[in-house]
Amino acid sequence: MQHLMSPLDLSVEELDKLLTLANDIENNPRKYAHACEGKKLATCFYEPSTRTRLSFEAAMLNLGGSILGFSSADSSSAAKGESVSDTIRVISCYADICAMRHPKEGAPLVASEKSAIPVINAGDGGHQHPTQTLTDLLTIRSLKGRLDNLKIGLCGDLKFGRTVHSLIHALIRYPDIQFTLISPEELRVPSYIREDVLRKNDVPFREVERLEDAMADLDILYMTRVQKERFFNEDDYVRMKDFYILNKKKMSLAKEDMIVMHPLPRVNEISVEVDDDPRAAYFRQAQYGVYVRMALILTLLEVDVC
Repeated sequence: MQHLMSPLDLSVEELDKLLTLANDIENNPRKYAHACEGKKLATCFYEPSTRTRLSFEAAMLNLGGSILGFSSADSSSAAKGESVSDTIRVISCYADICAMRHPKEGAPLVASEKSAIPVINAGDGGHQHPTQTLTDLLTIRSLKGRLDNLKIGLCGDLKFGRTVHSLIHALIRYPDIQFTLISPEELRVPSYIREDVLRKNDVPFREVERLEDAMADLDILYMTRVQKERFFNEDDYVRMKDFYILNKKKMSLAKEDMIVMHPLPRVNEISVEVDDDPRAAYFRQAQYGVYVRMALILTLLEVDVC
Protein backbone atom coordinates (compact mmCIF):
# COMPACT_ATOMS: atom_id res chain seq x y z
CA MET A 1 0.00 0.00 0.00
CA GLN A 2 1.34 3.39 -1.02
CA HIS A 3 0.79 6.79 0.63
CA LEU A 4 1.74 10.28 -0.56
CA MET A 5 3.39 12.50 2.04
CA SER A 6 5.81 14.43 -0.20
CA PRO A 7 6.16 14.94 -3.95
CA LEU A 8 9.57 13.25 -3.58
CA ASP A 9 7.78 10.02 -2.61
CA LEU A 10 7.34 9.56 -6.36
CA SER A 11 10.32 8.85 -8.58
CA VAL A 12 10.68 10.89 -11.78
CA GLU A 13 9.38 7.86 -13.70
CA GLU A 14 6.36 7.42 -11.40
CA LEU A 15 5.67 11.13 -11.63
CA ASP A 16 5.79 11.05 -15.42
CA LYS A 17 3.33 8.14 -15.43
CA LEU A 18 1.00 10.01 -13.06
CA LEU A 19 1.06 13.21 -15.14
CA THR A 20 0.45 11.23 -18.34
CA LEU A 21 -2.57 9.62 -16.68
CA ALA A 22 -3.83 13.07 -15.61
CA ASN A 23 -3.58 14.31 -19.20
CA ASP A 24 -5.51 11.26 -20.42
CA ILE A 25 -8.21 12.00 -17.83
CA GLU A 26 -8.36 15.58 -19.11
CA ASN A 27 -8.80 14.40 -22.70
CA ASN A 28 -11.09 11.42 -22.02
CA PRO A 29 -13.24 12.21 -18.95
CA ARG A 30 -16.00 9.73 -19.87
CA LYS A 31 -13.48 6.87 -19.89
CA TYR A 32 -12.89 7.44 -16.14
CA ALA A 33 -16.42 8.42 -15.08
CA HIS A 34 -17.11 5.10 -13.28
CA ALA A 35 -13.56 4.06 -12.39
CA CYS A 36 -14.09 4.43 -8.62
CA GLU A 37 -17.72 3.35 -8.39
CA GLY A 38 -18.28 1.89 -4.93
CA LYS A 39 -15.13 3.54 -3.54
CA LYS A 40 -15.17 6.23 -0.83
CA LEU A 41 -12.78 9.12 -0.21
CA ALA A 42 -12.57 10.53 3.33
CA THR A 43 -11.54 14.19 3.47
CA CYS A 44 -10.20 14.78 6.98
CA PHE A 45 -9.51 18.50 7.15
CA TYR A 46 -8.42 19.70 10.57
CA GLU A 47 -8.18 23.26 9.26
CA PRO A 48 -10.31 25.14 6.73
CA SER A 49 -9.62 24.85 3.02
CA THR A 50 -11.54 25.76 -0.11
CA ARG A 51 -9.61 24.71 -3.20
CA THR A 52 -7.82 21.66 -1.86
CA ARG A 53 -10.83 20.04 -0.18
CA LEU A 54 -13.25 20.80 -2.98
CA SER A 55 -10.83 19.67 -5.68
CA PHE A 56 -10.32 16.33 -3.88
CA GLU A 57 -14.08 15.93 -3.59
CA ALA A 58 -14.61 16.91 -7.24
CA ALA A 59 -11.90 14.44 -8.26
CA MET A 60 -13.56 11.52 -6.48
CA LEU A 61 -17.03 12.44 -7.71
CA ASN A 62 -15.70 12.71 -11.29
CA LEU A 63 -14.42 9.14 -10.91
CA GLY A 64 -17.88 7.91 -9.85
CA GLY A 65 -16.92 7.47 -6.19
CA SER A 66 -18.42 9.04 -3.09
CA ILE A 67 -17.08 11.27 -0.33
CA LEU A 68 -17.35 11.67 3.42
CA GLY A 69 -15.41 13.57 6.03
CA PHE A 70 -15.15 16.81 7.98
CA SER A 71 -14.00 20.32 7.10
CA SER A 72 -12.59 21.49 10.44
CA ALA A 73 -11.29 20.03 13.68
CA ASP A 74 -14.27 21.53 15.53
CA SER A 75 -16.64 19.25 13.62
CA SER A 76 -14.63 16.10 14.35
CA SER A 77 -13.81 14.04 17.44
CA ALA A 78 -10.51 15.95 17.62
CA ALA A 79 -12.58 18.51 19.53
CA LYS A 80 -13.03 15.80 22.18
CA GLY A 81 -9.33 15.02 22.24
CA GLU A 82 -9.17 12.03 19.88
CA SER A 83 -5.71 11.43 18.43
CA VAL A 84 -4.94 11.41 14.71
CA SER A 85 -3.86 7.77 15.06
CA ASP A 86 -7.22 6.73 16.48
CA THR A 87 -9.15 8.82 13.96
CA ILE A 88 -7.44 7.19 10.97
CA ARG A 89 -8.01 3.72 12.40
CA VAL A 90 -11.73 4.49 12.52
CA ILE A 91 -11.75 6.20 9.10
CA SER A 92 -10.09 3.07 7.69
CA CYS A 93 -13.26 1.17 8.57
CA TYR A 94 -15.43 3.56 6.57
CA ALA A 95 -13.43 4.67 3.51
CA ASP A 96 -11.03 3.33 0.90
CA ILE A 97 -8.65 6.32 0.79
CA CYS A 98 -8.10 9.45 2.89
CA ALA A 99 -6.94 13.00 2.13
CA MET A 100 -5.78 14.72 5.33
CA ARG A 101 -4.94 18.35 6.03
CA HIS A 102 -3.59 19.21 9.47
CA PRO A 103 -1.97 22.29 11.04
CA LYS A 104 0.77 20.17 12.65
CA GLU A 105 3.75 19.13 10.55
CA GLY A 106 3.98 15.37 10.27
CA ALA A 107 0.41 14.59 11.36
CA PRO A 108 -0.53 12.91 8.03
CA LEU A 109 2.68 10.84 8.28
CA VAL A 110 1.64 9.64 11.75
CA ALA A 111 -1.78 8.78 10.32
CA SER A 112 -0.24 6.83 7.43
CA GLU A 113 1.74 4.66 9.86
CA LYS A 114 -1.49 3.53 11.56
CA SER A 115 -3.79 3.48 8.54
CA ALA A 116 -5.25 0.48 6.74
CA ILE A 117 -5.97 2.67 3.67
CA PRO A 118 -3.83 4.99 1.51
CA VAL A 119 -3.34 8.46 3.04
CA ILE A 120 -2.65 11.59 1.00
CA ASN A 121 -1.07 14.58 2.71
CA ALA A 122 -3.33 17.50 1.73
CA GLY A 123 -1.12 19.99 3.58
CA ASP A 124 0.57 19.80 6.99
CA GLY A 125 1.37 23.15 8.53
CA GLY A 126 4.16 24.99 6.74
CA HIS A 127 5.79 21.71 5.79
CA GLN A 128 4.47 19.96 2.66
CA HIS A 129 1.61 20.37 0.20
CA PRO A 130 2.43 17.62 -2.31
CA THR A 131 -0.74 17.71 -4.38
CA GLN A 132 -0.22 21.44 -5.01
CA THR A 133 3.24 20.59 -6.31
CA LEU A 134 1.80 17.83 -8.52
CA THR A 135 -0.73 20.38 -9.79
CA ASP A 136 2.08 22.83 -10.56
CA LEU A 137 4.10 20.19 -12.42
CA LEU A 138 1.09 19.11 -14.48
CA THR A 139 0.33 22.74 -15.34
CA ILE A 140 3.89 23.37 -16.48
CA ARG A 141 4.16 20.15 -18.48
CA SER A 142 0.75 20.65 -20.11
CA LEU A 143 1.28 24.30 -21.07
CA LYS A 144 5.02 24.29 -21.82
CA GLY A 145 5.33 20.71 -23.06
CA ARG A 146 8.25 19.85 -20.77
CA LEU A 147 9.64 19.91 -17.24
CA ASP A 148 13.26 20.53 -18.25
CA ASN A 149 15.12 23.43 -19.87
CA LEU A 150 13.07 26.10 -18.09
CA LYS A 151 13.77 29.50 -16.55
CA ILE A 152 11.44 29.90 -13.60
CA GLY A 153 10.81 33.03 -11.57
CA LEU A 154 9.50 32.56 -8.03
CA CYS A 155 8.09 35.80 -6.65
CA GLY A 156 6.85 37.01 -3.27
CA ASP A 157 7.10 35.23 0.06
CA LEU A 158 9.92 32.78 -0.60
CA LYS A 159 10.78 32.39 3.08
CA PHE A 160 7.53 30.94 4.41
CA GLY A 161 5.84 29.75 1.19
CA ARG A 162 5.59 25.95 1.35
CA THR A 163 4.40 25.74 -2.27
CA VAL A 164 7.61 27.43 -3.44
CA HIS A 165 9.86 25.17 -1.35
CA SER A 166 8.12 22.01 -2.58
CA LEU A 167 8.27 23.14 -6.20
CA ILE A 168 12.01 23.83 -5.97
CA HIS A 169 12.61 20.34 -4.51
CA ALA A 170 10.56 18.74 -7.28
CA LEU A 171 11.99 20.66 -10.23
CA ILE A 172 15.69 20.28 -9.43
CA ARG A 173 15.37 16.62 -10.47
CA TYR A 174 15.03 17.76 -14.10
CA PRO A 175 17.93 18.98 -16.29
CA ASP A 176 18.59 22.60 -17.28
CA ILE A 177 16.38 24.27 -14.68
CA GLN A 178 17.27 27.84 -13.68
CA PHE A 179 15.58 29.86 -10.93
CA THR A 180 15.21 33.58 -10.44
CA LEU A 181 14.22 34.26 -6.83
CA ILE A 182 12.31 37.54 -6.58
CA SER A 183 11.64 38.79 -3.05
CA PRO A 184 12.37 41.48 -0.48
CA GLU A 185 15.35 40.89 1.77
CA GLU A 186 13.00 39.96 4.65
CA LEU A 187 11.37 37.15 2.64
CA ARG A 188 14.33 35.60 0.81
CA VAL A 189 14.36 31.85 0.34
CA PRO A 190 15.70 30.13 3.51
CA SER A 191 19.43 29.47 3.61
CA TYR A 192 18.95 25.69 3.74
CA ILE A 193 17.12 25.82 0.38
CA ARG A 194 19.79 28.09 -1.06
CA GLU A 195 22.74 26.01 0.21
CA ASP A 196 21.51 22.43 0.68
CA VAL A 197 19.13 22.24 -2.27
CA LEU A 198 20.18 24.70 -4.99
CA ARG A 199 23.95 25.06 -4.55
CA LYS A 200 24.46 21.46 -3.45
CA ASN A 201 22.79 20.25 -6.65
CA ASP A 202 24.53 22.85 -8.86
CA VAL A 203 21.22 24.44 -9.86
CA PRO A 204 21.78 27.94 -11.32
CA PHE A 205 19.86 30.71 -9.55
CA ARG A 206 19.95 34.44 -8.98
CA GLU A 207 18.20 36.62 -6.42
CA VAL A 208 16.63 39.97 -7.32
CA GLU A 209 14.45 42.40 -5.43
CA ARG A 210 12.38 43.93 -8.24
CA LEU A 211 9.95 41.97 -10.39
CA GLU A 212 10.72 44.21 -13.39
CA ASP A 213 14.37 43.10 -13.29
CA ALA A 214 13.41 39.46 -13.88
CA MET A 215 10.49 39.48 -16.31
CA ALA A 216 12.21 39.48 -19.71
CA ASP A 217 14.05 36.20 -19.23
CA LEU A 218 11.38 33.93 -17.76
CA ASP A 219 9.48 30.95 -19.17
CA ILE A 220 7.32 30.74 -16.02
CA LEU A 221 6.48 33.29 -13.34
CA TYR A 222 5.15 31.74 -10.13
CA MET A 223 3.53 34.41 -7.95
CA THR A 224 2.82 34.18 -4.22
CA ARG A 225 1.42 36.59 -1.68
CA VAL A 226 3.59 39.07 0.21
CA GLN A 227 1.83 39.37 3.53
CA LYS A 228 2.00 42.54 5.58
CA GLU A 229 2.48 40.64 8.84
CA ARG A 230 5.78 39.17 7.59
CA PHE A 231 7.50 42.57 7.86
CA PHE A 232 9.06 44.01 10.99
CA ASN A 233 7.74 47.49 10.27
CA GLU A 234 5.05 49.00 8.07
CA ASP A 235 7.43 51.40 6.29
CA ASP A 236 9.32 48.45 4.77
CA TYR A 237 6.06 46.85 3.66
CA VAL A 238 4.75 50.04 2.05
CA ARG A 239 8.11 50.54 0.32
CA MET A 240 8.18 47.03 -1.10
CA LYS A 241 4.61 45.96 -1.79
CA ASP A 242 4.18 47.54 -5.23
CA PHE A 243 7.26 45.72 -6.51
CA TYR A 244 5.26 42.53 -6.27
CA ILE A 245 1.98 43.51 -7.92
CA LEU A 246 1.85 42.02 -11.40
CA ASN A 247 0.02 44.28 -13.84
CA LYS A 248 -0.21 44.86 -17.59
CA LYS A 249 2.80 47.15 -17.59
CA LYS A 250 5.04 44.47 -16.04
CA MET A 251 3.52 41.80 -18.30
CA SER A 252 4.58 43.86 -21.32
CA LEU A 253 8.21 43.10 -20.35
CA ALA A 254 7.68 39.33 -20.55
CA LYS A 255 8.03 36.84 -23.39
CA GLU A 256 4.90 36.10 -25.44
CA ASP A 257 4.86 32.47 -24.32
CA MET A 258 5.64 32.99 -20.62
CA ILE A 259 2.97 31.61 -18.29
CA VAL A 260 1.90 33.09 -14.95
CA MET A 261 1.03 30.70 -12.14
CA HIS A 262 -0.28 31.21 -8.60
CA PRO A 263 -1.34 28.60 -6.00
CA LEU A 264 -4.26 30.88 -4.98
CA PRO A 265 -5.90 32.55 -3.18
CA ARG A 266 -4.57 35.85 -4.48
CA VAL A 267 -5.17 39.15 -2.74
CA ASN A 268 -3.75 42.01 -4.79
CA GLU A 269 -0.43 40.60 -6.03
CA ILE A 270 -1.88 39.94 -9.50
CA SER A 271 -4.04 42.75 -10.84
CA VAL A 272 -7.38 41.57 -12.25
CA GLU A 273 -6.40 43.27 -15.51
CA VAL A 274 -3.95 40.38 -16.05
CA ASP A 275 -6.74 37.77 -15.92
CA ASP A 276 -7.60 38.24 -19.60
CA ASP A 277 -3.99 37.84 -20.73
CA PRO A 278 -3.61 34.44 -22.47
CA ARG A 279 -0.43 33.91 -20.44
CA ALA A 280 -2.41 33.95 -17.16
CA ALA A 281 -2.61 30.27 -16.21
CA TYR A 282 -3.67 30.34 -12.54
CA PHE A 283 -7.32 29.39 -13.05
CA ARG A 284 -6.34 26.65 -15.50
CA GLN A 285 -3.89 25.57 -12.81
CA ALA A 286 -6.83 25.06 -10.42
CA GLN A 287 -8.52 22.84 -13.05
CA TYR A 288 -5.35 20.81 -13.51
CA GLY A 289 -5.48 20.22 -9.76
CA VAL A 290 -8.63 18.16 -10.21
CA TYR A 291 -7.10 16.03 -12.98
CA VAL A 292 -3.92 15.31 -11.03
CA ARG A 293 -5.87 14.38 -7.89
CA MET A 294 -8.04 12.03 -9.98
CA ALA A 295 -4.86 10.41 -11.30
CA LEU A 296 -3.43 10.15 -7.78
CA ILE A 297 -6.58 8.52 -6.38
CA LEU A 298 -6.56 5.95 -9.21
CA THR A 299 -2.85 5.28 -8.69
CA LEU A 300 -3.03 4.81 -4.91
CA LEU A 301 -6.16 2.66 -5.16
CA GLU A 302 -4.44 0.65 -7.93
CA VAL A 303 -7.43 1.09 -10.24
CA ASP A 304 -6.49 0.29 -13.81
CA VAL A 305 -8.74 1.79 -16.49
CA CYS A 306 -8.30 0.08 -19.84
